[in-house]
Amino acid sequence: MDTDGFWIFLERSARETTHPQERLQWLEDRLSRISRTHIEDFQVSLISARRPIDTYAMWGAANLIMDGVCSTDGFWYFQPWLIGQGLDWHELAARNPDNLADLPAVRALAGRRPGQWEDVEWPQWEELDYVARRAHERITGQEGGLYDALVVRGQRSPSDPRPTDPAWDLDSLAEIQQRLPRLTDLFPRQRYLKA
Repeated sequence: MDTDGFWIFLERSARETTHPQERLQWLEDRLSRISRTHIEDFQVSLISARRPIDTYAMWGAANLIMDGVCSTDGFWYFQPWLIGQGLDWHELAARNPDNLADLPAVRALAGRRPGQWEDVEWPQWEELDYVARRAHERITGQEGGLYDALVVRGQRSPSDPRPTDPAWDLDSLAEIQQRLPRLTDLFPRQRYLKA
């Protein structure tokens, strides 16, 4: 499975069902029907898709959307959620995180506090990280075998964000407004920001 195949596969899961848990089940079932190498490729593509969105700029956007409650784990889980939105949205947001203001799933959250969001609306999808592992274990019967296979391929499996751009104050109202003006318009009443 090459990178194009990864995106086709992921986007097809969204056409089959929009509920995150059902999408995971669909992905796991389909991955379990292909070769171990293709399952490993899926995970490698997922890891690679994180790189361009593992930035402080994206973390700032996620933090603004989530009303200042985007911890390290929260940002790590936000990344697969964004990947799950599809290649076009991923690329658009990677170019400029303020472009998240155009994403329908983000626009649907505007005007409401996180406590008012349904569980399925939360911009986090941690479980996407585990779907290839479960499929790999299903067909090999070997627990942890996916990660061993990735090591053999020279692929490291990170478990935390490692932003690649310069850090900035994610809680500064002035910085947020300057860097993310369109998202600031969508989420204007964020009380956690410092003046």
